[in-house]
Amino acid sequence: MISANALSTTKPKHILTVDVEDYFQVEAFAGSISRESWSQFPCRVTRNCRLLLDIFELYGVKATFFVLGWVARHFPEVVREIHERGHELACHSFWHHRVDSLTPQEFRFDTRAACDAIQQAAGVRVAGYRAPTWSITSRALWALDVLAEEGFQYDSSIYPIHHDLYGIPNASRYPYQHACNNGRSLLEFPPATIRIARMNLPAAGGGYLRIFPLFYTQWVFRQFERRRQPLVLYLHPWEVDPEQPRIAEKLKSRFRHYTNLHRTQARLEYLLKHYAFESFRDHLARGQHTGARLDMKKVPPAQAATRQAINA
Repeated sequence: MISANALSTTKPKHILTVDVEDYFQVEAFAGSISRESWSQFPCRVTRNCRLLLDIFELYGVKATFFVLGWVARHFPEVVREIHERGHELACHSFWHHRVDSLTPQEFRFDTRAACDAIQQAAGVRVAGYRAPTWSITSRALWALDVLAEEGFQYDSSIYPIHHDLYGIPNASRYPYQHACNNGRSLLEFPPATIRIARMNLPAAGGGYLRIFPLFYTQWVFRQFERRRQPLVLYLHPWEVDPEQPRIAEKLKSRFRHYTNLHRTQARLEYLLKHYAFESFRDHLARGQHTGARLDMKKVPPAQAATRQAINA
């Protein structure tokens, strides 16, 4: 007879990620806060990262922290602490520019600067990348070629949804090997979505974790576990900080940034209690998800829709 404990170990481990940036560095406020003024704002990223580290230690989980190079340059002590407490460090750009607003040369320079700052802070090379605001869109797929050339092992930047700021709706909802133009390949790990009425809806991360009801998030987890697929959960340190300073911005930006900040920590702890998580590093070390090879640039829309339906 198989014990209950043995059965529980057969559930897939999900992937826990943190995008390390401060409250004033987000895309929602980019129109009113210049990067030159970042140093003028009271920083809370160190406090908030340490809160997350303590929560993760309480539940015995390790995460991947996608660190902004600016944060690593200004607060190397917290980057070292993330590494010393056993978590994975990865790259979230240096200046939080949208990738699809850069040239390939600018993107390469920004990525190298960020990786150098992280390495200087913690003495480790990074293997993973996540674009600010999920901004590797259909017009910036060249960025995956650059990442492969720079030695990255995986990326987690392509959101397979319709959105006013990002997304490639016909991209795979599950991990795959992206075939680059330079003959290389890169593992792509999309954030969690659910397919309803032939549409992909976002789930289990950032504002979607805060704004959508918890039963929706639980349902999405069940769907991923039924398919034995890892769900990529993400959040930001500022999302566990309801006391952060308020920025005067347009209503949509304030709604996206501030709604239900007071619920994030409790929802995060609920998920950590009820589901198993690991970092990308540990996921890949177990030999998980080499993924089907796919080049999104060469998938016609009709064919992509067919693949998407099969994935759903």
